[in-house]
Amino acid sequence: MIPDQRQHEIVELLRTSVVLSVRELTARMNVSHMTVRRDIAALEDAGLVESVHGGVRLLDQRSQETPVERAPRAALETTAKQSIARAAATHVRPGSTVFLDAGTTCEALVGQLTDIAGLTVVTNDFLSAMRLMDENITAVHTGGFVDINSGSSSGPLAAATLSSLSIDIAFLSAGAWDIDHGLTTSETDKLILKRAAREAAGRTILLADSGKFGTHARLRAVALEDLDLIITDDRVASSDRHRLDDLGIAVEFAAL
Repeated sequence: MIPDQRQHEIVELLRTSVVLSVRELTARMNVSHMTVRRDIAALEDAGLVESVHGGVRLLDQRSQETPVERAPRAALETTAKQSIARAAATHVRPGSTVFLDAGTTCEALVGQLTDIAGLTVVTNDFLSAMRLMDENITAVHTGGFVDINSGSSSGPLAAATLSSLSIDIAFLSAGAWDIDHGLTTSETDKLILKRAAREAAGRTILLADSGKFGTHARLRAVALEDLDLIITDDRVASSDRHRLDDLGIAVEFAAL
């Protein structure tokens, strides 16, 4: 079954169930968790579904744009991630060891690293690790406690792997970030991993699209002032840009 067919089937299943767990979808469609995660990410980009803890729900289409109206937004989100990834790659030098956090923005960076010689890439993301296997890049997976819903691992075992490595740049992802709370997460294992990555790295760079800006979760992983650089897209409001600048927070705005 091709991706479009699978994604159509997911939407049809959600029309009757509204919310389904990732485990239920893998069983019904006889595919891997990673395949389901990829399909959910594509449907989220299209504005059709929304991830919830352990699964996915169908968005209320009455309050959403029509497919024609929705398409430009989905394309824009993909464009933002690719623009951020291209900007991030300019900071990577040949022979470096870099860490890629889990998440679609960090995963987009994999394709930008293929022409940089002598890299070692450390990641906790299984999809990124699989992509690295197809490239001429030395890859290290952190191991750790596996989250089947996100297709990644984290926690103290993953943190222990990072603490044994000398990393030049750690690229962190964000589900939520803002000026007052910094980079935040709702899960302790992810908190442990992000802090360990920062401690192991010479530089720490946050890769986060503007759609996540202005939101926060309950656990503060890293203050923005403690990051060496933030790379986001250029949709951040001018008032927020001025405030970030006033606080001395280094931000690079990738043009869409």
